[in-house]
Amino acid sequence: MARTLKVAVQMDPMDSINIDGDSTFALMLEAQARGHALWHYEVRHMALKEGRSRPAGGKREERLFARGHAVKVARRHGAHFEFGPMETLDLGSMDVVLMRQDPPFDMAYITATHMLEHIQPGTLIVNDPAAVRNAPEKILVTHFPDLMPPTLITWDVNAIRSFRAEYKDIIVKPLFGNGGAGVFRIKPDDENLASLLEMHFARSREPLMIQRYEAAVRVGDKRIILVDGEPAGAINRVPAEGEARSNMHVGGRAEKSPLTARDLEICAAIGPTLRDQGMIFVGIDVIGDYLTEINVTSPTGLQEIARFDGVHIEKTIWDRIEEKVGA
Repeated sequence: MARTLKVAVQMDPMDSINIDGDSTFALMLEAQARGHALWHYEVRHMALKEGRSRPAGGKREERLFARGHAVKVARRHGAHFEFGPMETLDLGSMDVVLMRQDPPFDMAYITATHMLEHIQPGTLIVNDPAAVRNAPEKILVTHFPDLMPPTLITWDVNAIRSFRAEYKDIIVKPLFGNGGAGVFRIKPDDENLASLLEMHFARSREPLMIQRYEAAVRVGDKRIILVDGEPAGAINRVPAEGEARSNMHVGGRAEKSPLTARDLEICAAIGPTLRDQGMIFVGIDVIGDYLTEINVTSPTGLQEIARFDGVHIEKTIWDRIEEKVGA
C-alpha cells in the first residue's frame, strides 16, 4: 500500500466549484479515499521568500509558502468541503502539488509556474510547471501540424483576412482563453469579422488563433484524457442547437464515445512528448480526424467519462502519481 502523501491543491475557491462536473473535486475525493492528506490554497495567497542564512553563512535558501487550509471533501451539495483553520503552508514540504486553477493563461498564471519551480524536484507538481508554461494548449498543438486542421496564430489583420479568403468558414478564438469564452464562428457571408478584430485588439495584446471550421463539430468535439501519455477514456461533447461551441460551460451535451483508430493514432503521436515533459493529466480535443487543442493547464472531463463509461480515470492518475513519488 502506498504511503500517505501530503497533497496541496492550487485551485479556485472551493465554494465556486460544481461538484458534479469538476475534475479537481474528483481527484481530491480519490486522494482522500486513499488516505492522503489534503490542503487547499489559491494562487493569490502564494509567496516566495528568501530564507534565513544557514548557520555557517552559506547560500541563502528560497522557500515557497501559501496561506491555505487543510480540507476534507464529500459529495454533498452545499456542504462539499470542510476547512481547517487558515495556516501557512510550506509548499516545499508537500509530496504533491496539483496545479489546478483555471486559466486565463496570463502573466499571473505564468508567474505561479515560475514560483512552483522553486520546490522541484523534491515536490511532484502535476502538471510540470515549466512544461505548462512553455507549451500552453493552443501552442503545444502546433508542434503536431500533420494532425491539425489549417490554423493561423497572429496579430496581423491582413493575415487573418487572407486566411479567411482561402478557407471561407473559420473559427476565431483568443489564444489563451478557456471554456469556449470568446470563440466565434465567422461564416463566409458574415460581415462582423472587422468589428470583432477591432474589439479584440482594442482590449487585448493577445494574438488570435484562427482555424478552418470543421463541420464534423456538429456531431461532436471529443475530449480524450491521457494519463502520462496513454489514452485513458473519452467523452463526446455535442454543441447545442444554434451554437458553434461544444464546451459544457456553454451548453454542450456530453455523450458516450469510444476511441476510434484515428483517436489512438493521434494519442500515439503525441503521447511520448507529453510523458517526456511531465504532463501526467492531459485532455485533448479532437473534431473529426483533427486534433484541435492539447489541454495541459486544468483539463476536465473525468466525471463525465465516469458517468458514461464507468471508468474512474482519477484512480489511474493517482496510481501514476504514487508511482512517481515513490520512485
